[in-house]
Amino acid sequence: MCGIVGALAQRNVSAILVEGLRRLEYRGYDSAGIAVINDAGLQRFRSVGKVQEMAIKIPPEQSGRVGVAHTRWATHGEPSERNAHPHISKDRIAVVHNGIIENYKELKELLQKQGYEFTSDTDTEVIAHLVESYYAGDLYAAVREASARLEGAFALAIIALDTPDELVACRKGSPLVLGIGFEENFVASDVSALLPVTSRFIYLEEGDFALLKGKQYQVYDNAGAKKELKINVSELSSDSISKGKFRHFMLKEIYEQSTAIADCLEGRITTTDVLPAIFGPGADEIFEKLENIQIIACGTSYHAGYVAKYWLEDHLGIPCQIEVASEFRYRKVVVPKNTLFVTLSQSGETADTLAALRDTKGKNYCGSLSICNVPESSLVRESDLVLMTRAGPEIGVASTKAFTTQLVAMLLMVLSIGKKRGMDPERIKSIVEELNELPAKVKKLLELDTRIEVIAEDFIDKHHALFLGRGEHYPIAMEGALKLKEISYIHAEAYPAGELKHGPLALVDADMPIVVVAPNDDLLEKLHSNMQEVKARGGRLYVFAHEGVHLGENTDDVVIGMQCTAKWTTPILSTIPLQLLSYHVAVQRGTDVDQPRNLAKSVTVE
Repeated sequence: MCGIVGALAQRNVSAILVEGLRRLEYRGYDSAGIAVINDAGLQRFRSVGKVQEMAIKIPPEQSGRVGVAHTRWATHGEPSERNAHPHISKDRIAVVHNGIIENYKELKELLQKQGYEFTSDTDTEVIAHLVESYYAGDLYAAVREASARLEGAFALAIIALDTPDELVACRKGSPLVLGIGFEENFVASDVSALLPVTSRFIYLEEGDFALLKGKQYQVYDNAGAKKELKINVSELSSDSISKGKFRHFMLKEIYEQSTAIADCLEGRITTTDVLPAIFGPGADEIFEKLENIQIIACGTSYHAGYVAKYWLEDHLGIPCQIEVASEFRYRKVVVPKNTLFVTLSQSGETADTLAALRDTKGKNYCGSLSICNVPESSLVRESDLVLMTRAGPEIGVASTKAFTTQLVAMLLMVLSIGKKRGMDPERIKSIVEELNELPAKVKKLLELDTRIEVIAEDFIDKHHALFLGRGEHYPIAMEGALKLKEISYIHAEAYPAGELKHGPLALVDADMPIVVVAPNDDLLEKLHSNMQEVKARGGRLYVFAHEGVHLGENTDDVVIGMQCTAKWTTPILSTIPLQLLSYHVAVQRGTDVDQPRNLAKSVTVE
């Protein structure tokens, strides 16, 4: 969601801050701003819209050796310049903030009684005034005192006019990293913002404070004690978040899936078997003990978990429940004995998923396992077992390669648990052989790109679409519908094909495209019947058919032959053409593919 960049250097930091914001645009935002300290005082520049709109307001001669910057995704107060960060108190304290302050109304009333004037509708402005109220020349002490009064989730970066060689940052519930340079240091929401200036990072832990002073830095824990954290050297380059030859990040990431899946599998399987200990120490003991599995996720990750539910119950006969994190964390849950708690998150900082994990302590869970794409994220650090998806940076808000690598990782989880629980070795071998073939099959499916681009023209003037699937392809249909609505703004929903007669059939007419995922499996004949129900009502079918699926010669349906065979990995393969369809529909409708309206890449607030 919102993005933070902060810098304290021996050079002008304005350009560093602006470039950092550009590299955080993928997270989703509606306004941007920076504040720097120089001889003219505390200077602030803000704008609604893209970072470039804010950047052109900054005079070429603008300079400053310390500053903070922010891209905002509105929570409290409409998108406007007055609500954009940074927020300032008495022209000497500037703050940028990710998260939500739950007790801001109470604090605002107290501060107004003390004479503080509010110029925005945000919860963040409370922080600026609260820090100023405690400030007596020691910025770090003031931030500590102020943050102790804050309830909710936050990551903060704060500067003060009186101490132009200091920057204070802290985190509670929202991610924040330190970038360690040569005699200069930085803070940001994630490493991508700082790759042009450093490859060395410290991931702040929950409750940590960081004081950047002069050329040095120091991290403190929540109690105020100094602590030493490991410096991690990122293998990413600043070029890794460029579009390259592609028009959009999303298309680039669709095409990267063959390589991403290969990276996810590397060192984890042989030609016929899954390797031991890929989930880390203690995995065998937990896998032998578990009797039930609870999967928790949000959005696209929820769909990956839903597919895994089918796999787990089909291959292993283990009861599995899947639930969206925002519902799970707020209800009274009956936890069966020896339940493995599995979380999926691309960022590892998804607020609802992380809160659900933290609520497992002291219950009947035999362990926690995370499938994630970001090392050192909160979810990874706080889970007993972890498998990284290795998808690499995903910039497009609509997830593509993060989703398919999550599916691959979940299938590896099924195999690893299965090996400890007597799964048929021949079935394990068959699945592993398909996994080894998967990168090449995905690459082959990308050859459908040109044909799907033509088919997408049929969707340009449509307002609704229905996606159908059966069995493990129902959640794939859900994912296809989500992609279409996310980036093309066409209302789309998915149903199990067998549910057509229970309501959705009333919507079917010639103006509603019906997208069908049709694998060559045991449910194919049932799916044929469901498609006939659509045709009888004048519906137009767009069928993504795996090899061996025949719909008859006399049909006006649009059939996209996928020309690939698989038994166990078909949900992964079925995903690729649906992604291409959504992409091309969005491009032809002229929407913002990589940064769709109202959405954020990493949802770090409720």
